[in-house]
Amino acid sequence: MARLPKPLGVVPLGDLAAYVEFSRTLDLEVNSVAQRLAAAIVALGDPRIRDVVPALGGVAVHFDPAYAGDVLVAAGQLVEQCMKKGLPDADDLGRDVEVPVCYDAEFALDMKELSEKLKLAPEEIARRHATGEYRVLMVGFAPGHPYIGGLDAKLAVPRRDAPRAIVPAGSVAIANQQSVIYPYAIAGGWNVIGRTPLAVFDTERQEPSLFASGDRVRFKAIDRAEFMKLAVKR
Repeated sequence: MARLPKPLGVVPLGDLAAYVEFSRTLDLEVNSVAQRLAAAIVALGDPRIRDVVPALGGVAVHFDPAYAGDVLVAAGQLVEQCMKKGLPDADDLGRDVEVPVCYDAEFALDMKELSEKLKLAPEEIARRHATGEYRVLMVGFAPGHPYIGGLDAKLAVPRRDAPRAIVPAGSVAIANQQSVIYPYAIAGGWNVIGRTPLAVFDTERQEPSLFASGDRVRFKAIDRAEFMKLAVKR
């Protein structure tokens, strides 16, 4: 069994939450630990806890407003307790989510520029992206906004020099070693290579976000006709 990392520290997130940090850089093994740890804390059923949110390199623990204790101490104790007890297996977490993506030029706003930069045809970029195996590392920046690891190393490029003021909802984009999907029209600086017709975030659903940390994601290439058909159905 791999040795579990020790926290770098515990920092406050306001008066009722604490962030237990394990890494300040992206480390997939640490990220897996953060997700498993979050699940273990939730499984405790501690009435003091309002929410547990795994991040790229740590876990945020939110406490009930009625709790009058030291949240930093309590969060550290919860983490220590779960680490000693043992964490769930990563394969037992998350769901399988298939995401249809249209890579047509109409939706792939940065495909031409990326093709020139990577010296790969747009079709090859789409193929590499759609055949990868991915996992949601965290949901953040905006509600329902997934950071998805597993990007083909050949597609690893920096973020855009100039972010867009508005990125269309459903845009699928890449940067560095990750892919993201914009849940609604917001500002962003990732390289857009396609769009999904799925509603990534919908407040009318019981679970508003289509994604959760630990989900296994597969992208499926579709043409424009299929995109329009699925967009109408949602």
